[in-house]
Amino acid sequence: MSDSGKFVAGKHCLVLDDEFLIALDVQQILENAGAASVVSVSTATDALAAIRRGPRFDLAVLDVKLSGTAESGLTVAAALAEQNTPFMFLTGMCGEAEHTKQFPGAPVLEKPYQAQALLEILRKILCG
Repeated sequence: MSDSGKFVAGKHCLVLDDEFLIALDVQQILENAGAASVVSVSTATDALAAIRRGPRFDLAVLDVKLSGTAESGLTVAAALAEQNTPFMFLTGMCGEAEHTKQFPGAPVLEKPYQAQALLEILRKILCG
């Protein structure tokens, strides 16, 4: 494990992305950084069920717009915010969008992304 990911070691992580390859990539990045567990889901319904089921997540990476559904990552972000669980958005939506208005403090990384940029944002939200 590289020094850049040690802050993820032992953490329980949630990944919400409807694009399988992106979800798998983020999951692998987190696992390679030492995450204790990564729950990867493609719908807001499944993400909310995972949040209710537990264990409590230490961090989450959320897509905003989920194709083929009226669901969005914003519902999941609201549930995580209620638990004071840190999260970030990983999205193809750039500029001033609903997620930046509803969650102005949440970091946003635009797709396509680099693994190191993802880890750097997660380090900031976990370590300050």
